[in-house]
Amino acid sequence: MVIRDILKMKGGAIYSIEPAGSLRSAVALMVRHDVGSLVVMDGGRMVGMLTFREVLKALDGEGTIAELEARDVMVRDPVCGAPADTIDELREVMTHHHVRYLPVQDGETLVGVVSFHDVAKAVIKETSMENRLLRRYIEADPGDLGKH
Repeated sequence: MVIRDILKMKGGAIYSIEPAGSLRSAVALMVRHDVGSLVVMDGGRMVGMLTFREVLKALDGEGTIAELEARDVMVRDPVCGAPADTIDELREVMTHHHVRYLPVQDGETLVGVVSFHDVAKAVIKETSMENRLLRRYIEADPGDLGKH
């Protein structure tokens, strides 16, 4: 399975905010859409990622949520995946860079965001399918095996 398959399973919704968007608005968007990250977009181009981790760090810092903007706390130039990357490559990148949300770009075009939860669901689905196929193979009539 590749990232493109995961994006097809989860749908193509991309939630975003402008760099000047308030942190209060960012939190409201995340809550409204039940997501843990927002892509920070400027003129149709991704310039950063904002996750609940950055929001919590900001709340623990000097400023208040009312004063801060997305640009103040976002991750600039986030690591990205590509649609053809495999699940194993995806897990390695996410684990190595300690990210729970990975933007996916096809060239310069943002095509989606994959979460660690999305990866877990895809692995479970893939493993379940493999188990069903193996079970069918094991339970097949031995006389039928030579016919394939």
